Amino acid sequence: MPLEKPSVQKVSAALIAAGLDDKVQALSETARTAQDAADALAVPLGAIAKSLVFMIGDQAVLALVAGDRQCILQQLAPILGFEGKVKRATADQVRLATGFAIGGVAPIGHSTEMPIALDQSLSRFDRLFAAAGHPHCVFETTFLELQTLTKAVVSDQLSQE
Repeated sequence: MPLEKPSVQKVSAALIAAGLDDKVQALSETARTAQDAADALAVPLGAIAKSLVFMIGDQAVLALVAGDRQCILQQLAPILGFEGKVKRATADQVRLATGFAIGGVAPIGHSTEMPIALDQSLSRFDRLFAAAGHPHCVFETTFLELQTLTKAVVSDQLSQE
């Protein structure tokens, strides 16, 4: 049962610690990709908050980007106050920084604190869905709730169609 997995329990615990209800839900279909999640939930692709882990030097950073948009890598470092080349994190780097495997990286409940950038375009939607630690688990949130939970830097320069 996916909801009993330790990685999913970390997300539930983070929601509860923030004073929110545990809104993690298990899906019968995979939510490994934004398109998979949107299809499983019958919501617009843009309402899926993708958790993308990158490296700037030795620093892991997270970009939360709308499912229907692409992260602009050249913008990520300056948005977060860094200099240097942005590279996609390896599977091992993702797991080390977040405690999650690719396909289930949640925006909260990470193993380590890391800088997070939040795509302003997600604010188009009243309801957002984000990965919850397992390829079959998501949680529902709002733009303001996600910003508060992650303490992310919000930017309208983070993504493009």
